[in-house]
Amino acid sequence: MTCTTSMGTSISLHQRHKRLRPGSQRSERRNMDLVPWLRDLQRHVSTWRSSSATPLPSQVETESTGTGQDTRSLEADNEGHFPEHLVIMVNGLGGSPDDWKFAAEQLVKRFPDKVVVHRSQCNTAKLTYDGVDRMGERLADEVRSLVEKRRGVIKISFVAHSLGGLIARYAIGILYAPETVSDNSLDELGPKGRIAGLEPINFITSATPHLGSRGNKQLPFLFGLSLLERTAVETAHLIIGRTGRHLFLTDRDDGKLHLLVRMAEDQDDIKFISALRAFKRRVAYANASFDHIVGWRTASLRRPHELPKQLTHPYNGKYPNIANVENVDLDNCEKLENAVVARTDDVEEKITRGLTQVPWERVDVKIKKCRLKYNAHNTIQVRKYFWNSDGADVIIHMIDNFLV
Repeated sequence: MTCTTSMGTSISLHQRHKRLRPGSQRSERRNMDLVPWLRDLQRHVSTWRSSSATPLPSQVETESTGTGQDTRSLEADNEGHFPEHLVIMVNGLGGSPDDWKFAAEQLVKRFPDKVVVHRSQCNTAKLTYDGVDRMGERLADEVRSLVEKRRGVIKISFVAHSLGGLIARYAIGILYAPETVSDNSLDELGPKGRIAGLEPINFITSATPHLGSRGNKQLPFLFGLSLLERTAVETAHLIIGRTGRHLFLTDRDDGKLHLLVRMAEDQDDIKFISALRAFKRRVAYANASFDHIVGWRTASLRRPHELPKQLTHPYNGKYPNIANVENVDLDNCEKLENAVVARTDDVEEKITRGLTQVPWERVDVKIKKCRLKYNAHNTIQVRKYFWNSDGADVIIHMIDNFLV
C-alpha cells in the first residue's frame, strides 16, 4: 500500500513509518543484543525450577541433626550397608551448612554405599568471627560427638571452603593421635596417625587463605594498593573480630607467635603438621582469577614466582574450569625447602615452608563461561546452584579424584 506526498512521490507506509520513528533501528539493535542474555537467564531459570520441583532420588536423604546436616543413601541404609567413610564439610566466613548442599548430594550419589556426608553447623554466620582457634575447638567437639554416634565409620575426610579450611586444619590438630610405630604404621612421610580414632583419607580445601590475607594481593578486591592493604590490616578486627586478627596476622596472644605461623608446625600441645601428614591426600583448589576474597597465591600455597605463568587451556575437556593440576611429591617439597627464594614477607615464608613439609595436590581453577564469574569465590564451591552452577565441573573433578 502506498501514499502520495505533497511532492508527488509515492512511498510505502512501511517506509513512512520508519521515517516517523528514527530511533526504531537503534531500539531493534538493543533488543537483539539482549537476546543471548535472555536465553541464558531462561536456561538458568529452567534448571532451577526443575531442580526445585523434582525431588531428590530416593537413595539420597538429608537429615537435620543438632550438630549439622547429614546426607546419606537411604537405600544403602535400608539394605544394611551403612557407609564406613565419614566426610566432614566445613563452610567459610559467614556461611552455613547449606553452602555445601550441592557437593554433598553429588558425593553421596556417586558413592551411595560408601560415604555419609556431615555438613558442620557449629561455626555459622557471626560465629565465624570468633577466631580460628575457638572455631577449630568447636569443630573438633562436633566431630567427636558425631563419631560416637556413628559407630560404623572407620574412615574420615574433610572438605572445606575458604576460612573453613583453616578451621578444619586446627580441628584435625586437636583430633590427631599418633599410632604406635610399627611396620604397618609407617609410610614414606613417617609415622601414620588417627583423626578422632578414624583412618584419615582426604583433606581438601577450596579457596582457603592458608597463608593469611595480609600479603600483597592476598585480598584481591583491594587491587594490590598498599594504602588499602595497610588499612585492611589495621581495621579487619573491627569488622570480623578475632578472625580478622588471625587472617591479617595481627594477633599476639600472650606474646605467642601468630596463630597461622604456629599452625604451620607441630606444637607441644597440638600436632598440626603431623595431622596433615596422616591423610592420604591433601588437595588445595584455588581460583586463578575473579576471586576477590582470597588470592591465588594464598589459596594454592605458593610463593609469587611459583605461580604458573600461563593458564590458557583447560586441563581436561570434562572439566572446562580446571586450568592446571600440579602434584607436588616429597622430593619436590625437599627441593623447595632447600631452595633460595625471594622473600616478600618473612612471616608468609615461614607459613609456606611449614605447610609444604608435606606434599599437596594443587588444582588451579579459572572460571570462564559464567555470568557471575566475578563471584568465583562462591562459584568454585557451587554455594547456590542457581547462581553458581557454572562451577559444577570443579565439584565433579573433586569427586572423580576422591579416595573412598
